[in-house]
Amino acid sequence: MVGQQAGTRSARSHALSVLRIRGTALAVALLPAAAAVILLVGGTTGRIGAGWDGVRWVVSGVALLALAVAAGVASVIIRAEPALTPTVALDEKTAPDLYHLVRDLAERLEVPVPSAVALTPDCDSWLEDRTHPSHSENGAAGERRAGRSRAAPVLVIGSPFLWWMRVAELRALLAPVVAGTGPSAHPDIAAARRFVRGLDGAVAVAERAGRHPGLRFAGVCARLMLRACAPHAAEMERGVAAAAAARAQTVDYALRTSAQEQVGLAYAGWDRLLTRVALPAWRIGRWPARLDAGVVSALTELSRRDRLAEGFTSRLGERPACDLLDEPGAVDEAVSLLAARLFHGGPPEPGPDWSPVDWQAYPEEVVDRIWRSRAARLFTEFDALDVLEQTLPEESAREDAARPAGAGGLRVPTLARVVERLSAAGPRTDAPADAPAARIAAAVAREEAAASTDERALVAPLIAGAGDGTGIAPMGLPLQGPRSGRELMADHITAVVCCAAVDTAGAAPGLDWLDGPVLLVAGERAPDLTGPVLELVENADPQPLRDWLAAVGVRSDKPVRLV
Repeated sequence: MVGQQAGTRSARSHALSVLRIRGTALAVALLPAAAAVILLVGGTTGRIGAGWDGVRWVVSGVALLALAVAAGVASVIIRAEPALTPTVALDEKTAPDLYHLVRDLAERLEVPVPSAVALTPDCDSWLEDRTHPSHSENGAAGERRAGRSRAAPVLVIGSPFLWWMRVAELRALLAPVVAGTGPSAHPDIAAARRFVRGLDGAVAVAERAGRHPGLRFAGVCARLMLRACAPHAAEMERGVAAAAAARAQTVDYALRTSAQEQVGLAYAGWDRLLTRVALPAWRIGRWPARLDAGVVSALTELSRRDRLAEGFTSRLGERPACDLLDEPGAVDEAVSLLAARLFHGGPPEPGPDWSPVDWQAYPEEVVDRIWRSRAARLFTEFDALDVLEQTLPEESAREDAARPAGAGGLRVPTLARVVERLSAAGPRTDAPADAPAARIAAAVAREEAAASTDERALVAPLIAGAGDGTGIAPMGLPLQGPRSGRELMADHITAVVCCAAVDTAGAAPGLDWLDGPVLLVAGERAPDLTGPVLELVENADPQPLRDWLAAVGVRSDKPVRLV
């Protein structure tokens, strides 16, 4: 109770500091008007002589200009609303049990019930104010009256928590979040938050306005006030969090530590699933439609491999929190599409080039397609090099002997052709892999540039509406570092080997929940290809790869099926 009161006092104190900054800005805007009033009243009463008439009119003009500018800036701040977090809304009809859990928590904590519940495709939970500031009431008194009548904030829950956590764990996790509706209802804190959000929105509007002088000036003013408010706003939020945590101490305290452990585990599995599994699919125009169900599989696999997490699988016999939803599959699909839109910038609706894929179909429709696309790119560049090297008789003759000719004079796409080219001996100034690696790198760069242009076209309207709540801006996954031509070459050779294994050795594309695409031989994960392929690329030594092919039973002389 003491901690709760201390947190609330701290939050309110800093909220008042934010409001004082707002009051100071208003006083500065009104200062010329006050001076003009003094001069006008003084002239009317005779206390200020006629010699001040010129000053009086100049000051009055400045006052009118200052009031007009202040009204314009205030209008931008009041009307500008920062981008709302994109979420999947859940109404009470689709999740009655979840709403009941949240309502019960609020009643036990003696705080206002959140006005709604929504899901975000991320590992976090928070309260979000989604109401717009009142336009009809001004000043501190108006803010206080509006604060008492405003709807409670929306409870936003990370969707991976619902699928991985058990009901009791989710309840313990949400207790301090729901407790935050108490401080949020305080009129001073609510008014300070709305002011800061308005400033943030005004800055965003100014950034999108380009060279519009009025909006740019409003942005400068908003930035100055936001800079002054930032330390107090941060301390206010710390006070709110401290008060909420103190209030929630009495609810499910024993489960609090376990729930926090699951948060860390869920984040690790979610990150691996997005970067290793979802991202390859997104890049070829497919989006996994059951990401949240996939995170359970990924975390179960992580628990099996990691000794620190091995005890967590014993919880899976308890009721999962997604049972609180009436139709978890439909919700998962909606969240998965939103995740693709947020992290990759895909379209908001499915289409011919943007279709969902189930986990059962992922190996055939994603993994196999990626391998064969890379194999096709590699042989396309080999064919181009063959044409260029026809001017070198000795090289052309040696290559003709090593690789059988196909229709139209092009070479047949076989794994043997790849091995022979990259292990070829002869008077070369460069390694055998350098020329094709450079061409592969250039081809990949061109495709990525084209894809980036298409993605910007999709993202532009989302960002354009971010400040007025009509659109969203993709957050993006962590950027991958630039890859060398030889690294890309190794990826493409691995793809050719996998295609040959599928075509001639009865292997199959597979999905590892933590590592992404894998090759399966007799239902088991194939031996690692990294070492043998790197020996071929880096040292022109084909023997390790030939040993691998012999062990798996791959026929390198058979044509590889391309896309």
